Amino acid sequence: MVNQSATRGEARSGRRALLLAVPVAIVSMAPLVWAGISSLRPGEEIFRYLSPFSWRTLFPESVSLDNYLSVLQSPFALALVNSVSVAFFGVALGLVVAALAGYALAVLPFPGRTAVFAFMVVCFLVPFEAIAIPLSASFREMGLANSYAGLILPALGNGLSIFLLRQFFMGIPSSLAEAGRLDGLSWFGVLRRIYLPLSRGPMIGAGLILFVFQWQSFLWPLLIAPAPDVRVAPVAIADFAQETGVDYGQMFAAAILTAAIPLLLLLFFQRHFTGSTASSGTKE
Repeated sequence: MVNQSATRGEARSGRRALLLAVPVAIVSMAPLVWAGISSLRPGEEIFRYLSPFSWRTLFPESVSLDNYLSVLQSPFALALVNSVSVAFFGVALGLVVAALAGYALAVLPFPGRTAVFAFMVVCFLVPFEAIAIPLSASFREMGLANSYAGLILPALGNGLSIFLLRQFFMGIPSSLAEAGRLDGLSWFGVLRRIYLPLSRGPMIGAGLILFVFQWQSFLWPLLIAPAPDVRVAPVAIADFAQETGVDYGQMFAAAILTAAIPLLLLLFFQRHFTGSTASSGTKE
């Protein structure tokens, strides 16, 4: 009897949660859906049926891929390739930095380890926009302006990914590291043979964090790499707004293409990402 009452209570709670989640999801997805539909319309029809709202607002009379074809034949295609390249190398190198830093802060015994971690957290809490302009001036002095290195380097030391891996490494029993040391492994060997094989999920989660931070970056690429040959997609989208007007159809198409890549990655790796953020390792 108690089990049946609990089951009915869980069912009612699930229905209430669903009734709340559906409107929130609709409101959240509406701008993206409208942008996607608008990207399939001719430019002159995008705002024609927006006010008053009607069924034609969401269901265009004619559908065309001309906006996407024009975008892929424009300089935006190179910007999209630049974004993919910068994000790929940023994630690859950022994971190396995050794994080494998280491992050192969680496992290696050295004086001041807690203070170093606290300093890292405080630095991560400082908004990047507050240091972007002086940092870009330093990068220009070092000759890193309009270069892939200038785009990638600031994203390597991501505090959130380091924090995630550190917390996971701290949850791995220390006896495993001690056993590895007794077997003659170096500290790096312990990381490579014990910790990394156990951290596939957290590594994927940290990689997604690095990718999203790198992919959505706008201010830093705008400051350090405005040249057309190294321009990234978020900056290139703004080029569709010219002095003579704004080509909203192509702008929406470019925005949808830019959003589709991280969306597909997050959908593909979402199970690993949610598992990595919910788990902190196996406790002794």
